[in-house]
Amino acid sequence: MLHSTKGIVFHSLKYSETSVIVKIYTELFGIQSYLIKGIRSSRSKIKPALFQSMTLLDLVVYHKEKQSLQSVREVRLAHPYKTILFDIRKTSVTLFINELVHKAIREEEPNPDLFAFLWQTCLQLDETEESVSLFHIHFALRLMHYLGIFPQNNHSNAFPFFNMREGHFQASAPNHPHYLDPANSFLMSEWLKSCDRDEACVVPAASIAARSQALETILLYYQLHLPGFRGIQSHHILHDVMA
Repeated sequence: MLHSTKGIVFHSLKYSETSVIVKIYTELFGIQSYLIKGIRSSRSKIKPALFQSMTLLDLVVYHKEKQSLQSVREVRLAHPYKTILFDIRKTSVTLFINELVHKAIREEEPNPDLFAFLWQTCLQLDETEESVSLFHIHFALRLMHYLGIFPQNNHSNAFPFFNMREGHFQASAPNHPHYLDPANSFLMSEWLKSCDRDEACVVPAASIAARSQALETILLYYQLHLPGFRGIQSHHILHDVMA
C-alpha cells in the first residue's frame, strides 16, 4: 500500500553495484530501511545526494507490516539546506546529531513529537545566524526528554551529588563511579535547568573546557540509560572545530 510521509535520512549503505539500503526516520512509521534499486546507475531518476545524512525528504513509499526492507516509489527534497553544507561548524553539528540519533533511536513505530523535534532542529540549525557552539549540547539535553531519560533535577545543598545511574541528585556519593562531585553536579544542574522541555532552551555560556566536560557527562549518561547505546566519535571532531 502506498503512503506519503516525511522522512529524515539517518544512514545509507551500499547494497550492490547499483543499489543502496537507506535507513530513514519517517513521520508515519518510525525508523524504516528502504532498498533503493538502481540509484548508482547513470539512468536512475533518483539521485544519491538525496540520501545524505540528515536530509529532509518528502516520500511516497510502499509499506508492508513486519517487512524488514521497504521500497520507495517517489522521493524529493523537502528542504534544500542553505547554510549547513557550506559552514564547517554547522556541518560538524549535523554529523554529531546524526550519529547521536542513529544510535539512540530504535523506534520502528511512529512518534510524532520526536519526529517534529528532529525536523525542526534541522531547520533551526540551517536557518540560524547565531553561534552554534552550544547547539549540540542544547540538542543532546532536549533529546533526553523525548527518549524518556531526562534526569530529575532535584539539586540542592542537601542533595549535592549527581548520581548518573539513578538520574537524580542525592545527599552523598554513591558506591559506584558514575557520579559527579558537588562542583560538577552544580554545573550539571544548571545545564539541566536551562533545557526544560516546554520552554526555550537557553544553554548557559561556558568555556570550551566546560562544554567538553558537560558533553562527555551527557554521553556517558546516554550509555548508562539506553541499552545498546555505544560510544560515539563525532564529538571529538566537533570539539576540534568549535575550539
